[in-house]
Amino acid sequence: MWAASCLASCCAACACDACRTVVSGISRRSARIAYCGLFALSLFVSWMLREVAAPLMEKLPWINTFHHTPSREWFETDAVLRVSLGNFLFFTIFAVLMVGVKTQRDPRDGLHHGGWMMKIICWCLLVIFMFFLPNEIINLYETISKFGSGLFLLVQVVLLLDFVHRWNDTWVGYDERFWYIALFVVSLFCYLASFVFSGLLFHWFTPSGHDCGLNTFFIVMTLISVFVFAIVALHPAVNGSILPASVLSVYCTYLCYSALSSEPRDYECNGLHKHSKAVSTGTLTLGLCTTVLSVVYSAVRAGSSTTLLSPPGSPRAGAGKPLLPLDKADEHEEKEKSKPVSYSYSFFHLIFSLASMYSAMLLTGWSTSVGASGKLVDVGWPSVWVRIITGWVTAALYIWSLIAPIMFPEREF
Repeated sequence: MWAASCLASCCAACACDACRTVVSGISRRSARIAYCGLFALSLFVSWMLREVAAPLMEKLPWINTFHHTPSREWFETDAVLRVSLGNFLFFTIFAVLMVGVKTQRDPRDGLHHGGWMMKIICWCLLVIFMFFLPNEIINLYETISKFGSGLFLLVQVVLLLDFVHRWNDTWVGYDERFWYIALFVVSLFCYLASFVFSGLLFHWFTPSGHDCGLNTFFIVMTLISVFVFAIVALHPAVNGSILPASVLSVYCTYLCYSALSSEPRDYECNGLHKHSKAVSTGTLTLGLCTTVLSVVYSAVRAGSSTTLLSPPGSPRAGAGKPLLPLDKADEHEEKEKSKPVSYSYSFFHLIFSLASMYSAMLLTGWSTSVGASGKLVDVGWPSVWVRIITGWVTAALYIWSLIAPIMFPEREF
C-alpha cells in the first residue's frame, strides 16, 4: 500500500512537471498555435461526450427535467452544446479583454501570450460549469449559434479569398516558366474537377422520374458562377489570374454538393439516401477539417508580419545582431515593448468564438432531428440553405474583389 502510494505520488509529480514544462515552453511565437491546440481539444471533448455522456446526463435532474425522458440523441446534442458554450465563453472573454491592445507594453499583451497553466484550468472549469446550467440557457445558445455559424462561414470565405490571392501572387512573383506552367496545370485540374463534380451532382441529386427543380437550380447556379469567375478574371480590364477563379470554382462546387447531401434522407431528390450514414460522416469530417484549417490559417496569417515567417538572416528575424551593453540592452528592451502589436488580439479570439458555434452546429446537424441510427449529423434544410447561401456569398465576394479596384481606383484594396 505504501509503495503504491509513493508510486502514485511520483507519477503525479512527474505529470505536473511535464505539464509545467510544456506550458512554460509556449513562447510569443507559438502562442497562436497553442490556442489552436486548445480549440482542437474542445472538438475532441465534444466528439467524445457526444458518444459516451448520454447515459450519465439522463440521470442529472437539472438536465433531465422532462416528464418523459427524451431520446439519446437529445442528450448527445445537449452535451455538444454545453462544451461549445464553455469554449465560446472562454474565447469571447479574451476577445473582450483584448479590445484596444495597441502595443506590447500593454499588460494585456502578457495575458494573451502567457499564463497557460491558468488558462487551461479556467477552460476546464468553464466547460465543467456548463453542465450545471439550466436547459433554457443552452436552448438560447443553440439559437444564437445558428447566426454565429453564419458569421464564421463569412469569415471562412474571406480567409479563402486571401489565401488564393496570396497563392497566385507568390507563384507569379517567382517569374519563372516552371511556376507559370504549374499555375496553368493546377487551374486546369481545378476546372476539370469542377465540371466532373457538377456532372455527378446532376446524376445523384436530379434522379429521373422526380420533380427536382430546386436541386437543378442549385447546380445550374453553381455552374454559372464557374463560368462567370473565368470570364471576369480574364477580362482585359480586370487583368486577373485564372488560378483563384479555378480554386473558387472547386470550392463553390463542393459547397453545392455539401448542401445537397445534407438534404433530408426521405427527400425523393436525394439520391444518396442509400449511403446516408457514410455521406453524413464524410460531410462532417470535411466540415470539421475545413473549420480547423480556417482557424489555423487565421492564426498563422494573423502574425504573418512578425519574425515568425521572416527569413533567418533578415533583420526582422533578429539574426546576426551584435550583443549590446547592459544599458543599451535595457533601452532596446524598452523599445521592443513599445512596438505595436502585429495583429488584433481581439479579432483573433473572436474567430475562435465563432468557430466554436460553427463546430457545434456541425456536430449536432444544425440542431435538426437525428435519424434512427442516432449517428446522422449535419442533415436538414437549415444546413442546406446555410451552405447554398455561403456559396452565393463566396461568388459575390470574389467577383467584388475583382471589380472593386476598377470601380474605385482611388481606394486601396
